[in-house]
Amino acid sequence: MAEFINFYLIPGLVLGSIYALGAIGITLTFGILRFANFAHGDIMTLGVYFTWSLVQFTDLHPLVVMPVAMVMTVIAVLLIDRGFYKPLRNAPVIMLVMASFGLMLMVRSVVQFFWGVQLKTVLPGIQLPMIFGDFLRIAPKHIMIIGCALVLMFMVHYLLTYTKIGKAMRAMSDSPELARLTGIDTEKVVMTTWIVGAALACGAGVFLAVDTQVETMMGFKLLLPMFAAAILGGLGKPYGAVAGGLIIGLAEELSTYHWIGSDPLLSPGYKQGVAFAIMILMLLWRPTGLFKGKVF
Repeated sequence: MAEFINFYLIPGLVLGSIYALGAIGITLTFGILRFANFAHGDIMTLGVYFTWSLVQFTDLHPLVVMPVAMVMTVIAVLLIDRGFYKPLRNAPVIMLVMASFGLMLMVRSVVQFFWGVQLKTVLPGIQLPMIFGDFLRIAPKHIMIIGCALVLMFMVHYLLTYTKIGKAMRAMSDSPELARLTGIDTEKVVMTTWIVGAALACGAGVFLAVDTQVETMMGFKLLLPMFAAAILGGLGKPYGAVAGGLIIGLAEELSTYHWIGSDPLLSPGYKQGVAFAIMILMLLWRPTGLFKGKVF
């Protein structure tokens, strides 16, 4: 039981928290802008490298410099929106999707050009796990990741539930035409969507870098699980993205547990296949997702 909790359940919650933060940005973009942003993973990578550079420059903890990296990521995303997405705002959806593919490759190339392709770390050294009652062993970084992810999720909840711009975002997600008729500044809503999505992408990327390491393909590798989480929860539903992220993260980790016999149920190399399988099954069984999201 201790092995199950320490080496499968807790890592699953950590991974699920990272997926959830990334999936919120994807589902908000889809719900409000009505297209799948495939550049989201590489925006996450860009935020991680901003954080790595600030850590190297200031020698501070990644969490301390992460808010600055979030601001830098938001500025980059707003410039991308103004230069690439805004001129295509009224274009067919397929053009926006193809533009996001192109931006995915462009952002990754920029990262590789300025920072190289060598593996890096934002949290050097080895952290000894904290032991509770000779049973629970949990790394301090895992407590930090889960705790900070919960804080960011609560901030998104507060924004969407109690603020004027959050209510406008929900209204535009339900019906852009009706939102315009009621006098909602749709461009301001779009800008807020990019700000929230970029900040959460940066946070998710930093948490992944703290848990593992920094590489130029890290965001791209998370793109499929994040989309799977968004689809599982229901596209356009932020709370569904949180639930979907946790389910996908736990499913990936628990699929490698030795449920039958002493061998893993699935090889760890097939973990992302679990996310893909869940996404396909959900599309076949319930395209609207668990929280009845949008289907176009």
